[in-house]
Amino acid sequence: MSSVSPARRREVIDALRRGAVPSAGLDLFAVGLGRFVTAVGEDLDTVAAGGSVFKAVRGEYGSGKTFFARWIAERAKQANLATAEVQISENETPLHKLETVYRRLTERLTTSTFPPSAIRPVVDGWFYALEEDVLAAGEVSPDDAEALDRAVTALLDQRLTAVSRSAPAFAAALRGYRAATTAGDPATADAVLAWLGGQPHVAASARRVAGVRGDLDHFAALSFLQGLLAVLRDSGHPGLLLVLDEVETLQRVRSDARDKALNALRQLIDEVHSGRFPGLYLVITGTPAFYEGPQGVQRLAPLAQRLAVDFTTDPRFDNPRAVQIRLAGFTVDSLVELGGRVRDLYADGSAAPDRVRALVDDAYLGDLARAVAGGLGGKVGVAPRLFLKKLVGEVLDRVDQFPAFDPRRDYALTLAANEMTEIERNATRADEISLDL
Repeated sequence: MSSVSPARRREVIDALRRGAVPSAGLDLFAVGLGRFVTAVGEDLDTVAAGGSVFKAVRGEYGSGKTFFARWIAERAKQANLATAEVQISENETPLHKLETVYRRLTERLTTSTFPPSAIRPVVDGWFYALEEDVLAAGEVSPDDAEALDRAVTALLDQRLTAVSRSAPAFAAALRGYRAATTAGDPATADAVLAWLGGQPHVAASARRVAGVRGDLDHFAALSFLQGLLAVLRDSGHPGLLLVLDEVETLQRVRSDARDKALNALRQLIDEVHSGRFPGLYLVITGTPAFYEGPQGVQRLAPLAQRLAVDFTTDPRFDNPRAVQIRLAGFTVDSLVELGGRVRDLYADGSAAPDRVRALVDDAYLGDLARAVAGGLGGKVGVAPRLFLKKLVGEVLDRVDQFPAFDPRRDYALTLAANEMTEIERNATRADEISLDL
């Protein structure tokens, strides 16, 4: 791992120290994902070629669903796809309100070059590409601003013909954004772009400039997604990876909202498979209870049929190309492997790499993994986040900074309720557990 840049190493280590999933660098310690590499590569090739893919990811809490989704996102960015990760929640992003899902998508849109929200550079890049295409045709002089503007507008309408049939406001908003930008009115341009991104309560004056009315609604959201994919494609991004994370939260909402959300998910899946969204790679994540329980997918028979996969077979022979795939979850051995990769990454940036590797050897990592799992009622699958948080923040940092520190002698693991997630707290009956290693 010595080839990893200091900035990238620091970003990863800092995230683990906080108990968070790093936003980048996941390939450095992706344990147990080798069996998915080929299938994910095939999916990305399909999307880049103008196809569309849907995948449901299944795993218990702590099995690494968010990690897996971000690992796919890194590979998608390497293929120059745009990505967006949207957390489904009852209050902030309910799945049955697709206009809200679309708004969160644009807020979290990112590319290999631009962080969230990347919608402005994507749109600006699209208009630049349109201008280049117009000039390459040789029919308009670059010095004739009015003729160039007319030609670009005509090409815009041509490229968005399919979208305009169902959502003419999408193309209208783009024309309004270009007009405001060209006129040197950044405030109006910002407002129109916000409306295009699904933001509510945009000033009426800006909407009049673009010739649009009201706010984006549930039915127009899918057409706007279709338009966004067209803009991405023409601006050099062949597709979009959209991750809908924690879909299992649907089980906790009111029954009427849950039924609407499940039907919205079915609609999304059908639209992906129908080819309406060329370049879309849609991934959802959820727990087995969501896929199998009475308050989840099984509540809507057509959705259950679309996601049905037999998981009674030997997990070793799971099909990574199936519509639904499962993550096996961690064992003590895989936690040790994960910890070893993090230790080596840390040591490569340490002033005392030999001491780090000697004191935090694989045997110690095994002790720490078993202690954390023991503090969580023996549930190893729930342990990875806390294991890495403790490993970096309470063991590796001290070994690195204090020559006299020996984790076997000077460190006793403590798991406090206020540092745990709800799932982690549920795994243990004690508010605080102290374990000597």
